[in-house]
Amino acid sequence: MSLSLRLLSPADAHYLERVAPETFDNEIDPVLVAEFLNDRRHHIVVAIDGDIVVGFVSALHYLHPDKPAELWINEVAVAPTHQRAGIGTAMLRRMLEHGKELGCTQAWVLTDPDNLAANLVYQRCGGMAAAGVTVMYEFQP
Repeated sequence: MSLSLRLLSPADAHYLERVAPETFDNEIDPVLVAEFLNDRRHHIVVAIDGDIVVGFVSALHYLHPDKPAELWINEVAVAPTHQRAGIGTAMLRRMLEHGKELGCTQAWVLTDPDNLAANLVYQRCGGMAAAGVTVMYEFQP
C-alpha cells in the first residue's frame, strides 16, 4: 500500500474522480466538489492509495461574534478495503493540525455511542467524550 494524505485545495478536484467503492455515501458530483473546494471554510483531507481515494475527513471551520474559531468535523470515512489500518486516525490528526493552523481553539464531532470504530479513532486523537446527553434535531427547511 502506497498511502498518502492530502489536504485538498480548489486545484485538487481531480483527486475525487477516482474514489474506492463505499468511501462516500453517494456518487461524487463535480459541481458539488467545485462548490465545496472553493468555499474557504470547508476542508477535506483525503487518503490516497496509488491514485485512488480510500478515505476522507471533511470539516468546517466557523466563527462566532463572541467566540474564537471552532472546527466541526463533519465526517470521517475509510473504504472497507482499507479499514483498521490507522488511516482514519492519521487523517483526523492531519485535519486537527489544519484546524490549529486556522486558529481554531476547539474541534468537535458527533457519533453514536455504539460506533466503536469511530469512538476509538476519536479517543486515539485525544478526543474526550463530552459530559451530559446531547440530542440532535433534524430539520427540512
